[in-house]
Amino acid sequence: MGFAAVARVTDDKWVACALRDEINFGLEQGGELTLETTICNEIRQHHKPVVINHVAENKEFANHHTPLMYGFQSYISVPIKLKSGQFFGTLCAIDPKPNIIDTPEVIGMFNLFAELITFHLDAIDELGSSQQNLVEERHIAELREHFIGILGHDLRNPLNAILNSAQLLNHLSRDERVLKIVDIIQRSSRRMNGLIENMLDFASGRFGEGILLNKKKDDSLENMLTEVITELETNFPSRKINVLFDLQEDVNCDGRRIAQLFSNLLGNALSYGDAEEPVNVKAISDNNLFLLSVTNKG
Repeated sequence: MGFAAVARVTDDKWVACALRDEINFGLEQGGELTLETTICNEIRQHHKPVVINHVAENKEFANHHTPLMYGFQSYISVPIKLKSGQFFGTLCAIDPKPNIIDTPEVIGMFNLFAELITFHLDAIDELGSSQQNLVEERHIAELREHFIGILGHDLRNPLNAILNSAQLLNHLSRDERVLKIVDIIQRSSRRMNGLIENMLDFASGRFGEGILLNKKKDDSLENMLTEVITELETNFPSRKINVLFDLQEDVNCDGRRIAQLFSNLLGNALSYGDAEEPVNVKAISDNNLFLLSVTNKG
């Protein structure tokens, strides 16, 4: 066949996407034919291949306007349909001479090429969709990060105001009842601050940034763990907590993060464990090991 093309066929256009011309047909890539002058327009409607060995001997196409206009005697065109079922166009070929092309082998080859074209078109479309989705996800991630940054700021401002007010009351008053309430306010506020930090850490992890660690050998780790226990004892005054700390060596860790983890574990144990049973807390360190455990029943 002297001329072959991959054509994009819509309800108003026939456009050559790619072609091979050995008969000087005169069409270039991107060139157009009047849609109504093509057999491809008919294929767009019925979605079936058209194969003609010899136009002059074919009763259906001997007097058809398309071969009369373009001067071909042999013709084959198969539809190209996307995975979605949408009609894309045709893979077609013509020649001014008759050819034996209405055979299973030739038709099978053209169908195979049409399927290969469909595969590549679908891949390009899916790649474009993936890239668009990636752009949208990045935009959403930026909006979320911005929102959480604002949220953290908006939550910390009133929280700091509460802490500052509690500290002022602590300096101004000597009333034991007031000081006790101030202490509860301070501990609860610090707990709330920890929850805000946990939320921001979770959000950072969701964004793929991970959680920043400030690892160092910190000899105040036991004090930080003790402060967590004291704070939760205030919130759960009826619960018994058995504590065993044996930190013989300083632990190379992010003490604040360990305290957050410990607060979450102990808080869950106190909230959901058997209220009649004690919660056992253990923290041990030596040269090669740091062990932190929270054990409860229920």
